[in-house]
Amino acid sequence: MNKKQAYPWENPRFRNWVAVARACHVMGQTLARELHPLDIKPPHLDILINLFRTPGISQQDLADKLLVGRSNLSMLLPQMQKRGLLLRRGDPQDRRVLRLELTEEGEELTRKAIAIQSELIDRTMTNANAEECHLIGDVMSRIVNELTAPDEAGSIAADKNPQGITPSGDR
Repeated sequence: MNKKQAYPWENPRFRNWVAVARACHVMGQTLARELHPLDIKPPHLDILINLFRTPGISQQDLADKLLVGRSNLSMLLPQMQKRGLLLRRGDPQDRRVLRLELTEEGEELTRKAIAIQSELIDRTMTNANAEECHLIGDVMSRIVNELTAPDEAGSIAADKNPQGITPSGDR
């Protein structure tokens, strides 16, 4: 960067992107703190919500939805199964596939966690009217699409998220 170039923080796109990143980071920290009494973390919540919404999803499809590798899930799923939150069953049509579903205890915990997350989102978004909420969602969806669209070589632009944390919305 030479002396005639503007610093990136002088660019509104850069400045606003930093604000979005900070808000996302603080939201993640706050969600983790509020989920602590349930003894789960945001990556667990992402798994629980997806199993709640899509019972019987395969481990691979869940990894794809969460933008993580199967190996990341293979570290969390056994812990959650040991806690009695989920079941992993073989697919009768394909023995290589594991199907995932919540136990009754897992469903109950998921409902409590969803209530915590929903209350946090409602509390956080009170500063935005309905139009602004839609605009935020639309812009963030376009950004996700841009970052996850295949490039000309066919590879995905964004790396898989190693922490498995996804935005609160369609997972």
